[in-house]
Amino acid sequence: MKIQVRYFASLREALGTGETVDAAEGSTVAQVRDALIARGAPHATALARGRAVRTALDQVLCVETAVLRDGAELAFFPPVTGG
Repeated sequence: MKIQVRYFASLREALGTGETVDAAEGSTVAQVRDALIARGAPHATALARGRAVRTALDQVLCVETAVLRDGAELAFFPPVTGG
């Protein structure tokens, strides 16, 4: 299945606006993130497991156990702080 991946804020600066990725039916957000990390730099650096990264599935905040569907939009972005 095809997933539309979008990147925002500092992740957009490192990885661009987004891309389309192939994922197996029933894949989770975590599995797609791990597949992107496995590509190596710059994905491995920007999406590293030690970094705070938020996710949204079809424009709704989600946890990494969320299951994706064909045509879903998955967004990665850093946590937002105010001040």
